Amino acid sequence: MISAYIDAALSRAHYELMQDEDPYYGEVTELPGVWASGKTLEECRRNLTDVVEEWVIIRIAHSLPIPPLGDTRLNLPRELSVA
Repeated sequence: MISAYIDAALSRAHYELMQDEDPYYGEVTELPGVWASGKTLEECRRNLTDVVEEWVIIRIAHSLPIPPLGDTRLNLPRELSVA
């Protein structure tokens, strides 16, 4: 379930080259604050995967909404026990 959401997020990611030490920049504009960079496109994509995963976990932990990405949704139980 979460992996499908992460895949959907990555399929919507936008990448660009920047004049920076880590020239590859990627973001998922539909998920506020979700961006990453890397020395290569692969590294940027791996970093972005981690950021999306952490973003989802934080949203779950704080009972914040997680928007659908196209037809992909995270259907979570109404009450979660986060220890």
